[in-house]
Amino acid sequence: MSFLEKIPVARLALFACLAAFAAFAPVSAVRAEVKVGEPFPSLEARDLEGVLPECAGSVVLVDFWATWCSPCKASFPHYGALQTELGPRGLVVIGVSVDQKAAPYDAFLKRHSPAFATVRDGAQKLVAEVRPPAMPTCYLLDRHGVLRLVHSGFHGEQDIRLLRAEIEKLLAESP
Repeated sequence: MSFLEKIPVARLALFACLAAFAAFAPVSAVRAEVKVGEPFPSLEARDLEGVLPECAGSVVLVDFWATWCSPCKASFPHYGALQTELGPRGLVVIGVSVDQKAAPYDAFLKRHSPAFATVRDGAQKLVAEVRPPAMPTCYLLDRHGVLRLVHSGFHGEQDIRLLRAEIEKLLAESP
């Protein structure tokens, strides 16, 4: 008995339908994650809940996080310190929560009071387009909105030293 004879007809029909759908799916539906050197998707064009800070001409650190993620929680004081120290020179830190429900997000913000802007991608539109590989993952954008660094995970001071060095380079570049 051949392989195909072992698979029920219903499964073969399902596989055929899925293959046909994949062949004709819009390119945006199968788009790969954002790559270094590419423009980062506009945050204003997504259904993000919360107030976005003005970012034009700034170096921007976009951090994808979730309320259930312990390394995400550990990163918040460090990102807040970066915002406080380097904000006057042109850094904007934005935390993008991937939590679908508002209640855990709101409770987290009340408990932790981040020193940087946070928004929630409850509709999962931005996270679906960017496709961060892990929680947390941060994306460092230059003054023109071009992705310059992707950093997954958070391991404390070593990560902050790396990010600070890259942020300093971008802040030193002329606008």
